[in-house]
Amino acid sequence: MPRRFATLIAAFMVLLTALAVAPVSGGAAAKKAKPNRLLWATVNVCDTADHPDTIGIRGSMPGNGIRKQEMYMRFQLQYLSAEDKKWHNIGDAGDSGWIDVGSAKYQRRQTGRNFTVVPPQTGSFKLRGAVTFEWREGTEVVKRARMSTSGKRGSTAGADPSGFSAATCSVTK
Repeated sequence: MPRRFATLIAAFMVLLTALAVAPVSGGAAAKKAKPNRLLWATVNVCDTADHPDTIGIRGSMPGNGIRKQEMYMRFQLQYLSAEDKKWHNIGDAGDSGWIDVGSAKYQRRQTGRNFTVVPPQTGSFKLRGAVTFEWREGTEVVKRARMSTSGKRGSTAGADPSGFSAATCSVTK
């Protein structure tokens, strides 16, 4: 009897653990968007004379032809930590919040955000963007993707200088 009781307790603990780590959702989990030439993020402004202490992040996402779905992007600025050599979100000042970029009926949508930063007193710091893309039907997220900025995206609207596209940006005093 004690062995059977211990087995029952162990099974119950496994069930509790599974429930504790299961995602909470009102519907089915969102599908991960597949890589696509129309899905990208880039740095298109990096501390120029016309945009001092500014980093611009631009993104592109493909539509899927479904008129009742809306596409959203969220831009987050990240810095490379000198201590742990990892990328970290800057926080609220480096977060655009969710931006509705239009109906998914379109072939693609692009938008971007500029962030002004305070340069360090000495040296420089390295920045990049992380963009989250969502396709939503009402309040349900049906597809999601997240990517860091990369370079060589060709001409992007708002780039400074014209045609600029990079994975990162270093800001100096």
